Amino acid sequence: MTALKLQHASVPMTTDGNEKGRHFYGETLGLTEITPPEVLGTELFVWYTIGDSGDEIHLYTDDSGPNSPGQHICFQVDDPMAVRETLETNGYETSDTDAIPNRPRFFTHDPFGNRVEISAILGPYK
Repeated sequence: MTALKLQHASVPMTTDGNEKGRHFYGETLGLTEITPPEVLGTELFVWYTIGDSGDEIHLYTDDSGPNSPGQHICFQVDDPMAVRETLETNGYETSDTDAIPNRPRFFTHDPFGNRVEISAILGPYK
């Protein structure tokens, strides 16, 4: 078996987090919300699609929160500095991290404490 691609990442949110999740992932990051399957109980989930690739982010209800400081999701964007400005304008803190050649990047946290990396891919790693 060969894995073809990453299809989705599941991200925990608090029980009352639907609107906070929609603000961060939908309004601030500009992801497109999609309807999860009804059989799962749509009030427990908020799902997003990313670009035209079919990649998805699935927010799910789990009050236990994120597990480790290294756990994170990463969004590839065209202009990390523009995204950083939008996040900071909306009250989200951002922080620099170790530089990687051809990967300008920074970190933030969603409203539920999940670590989120924002990065551009300008070329191969050196």
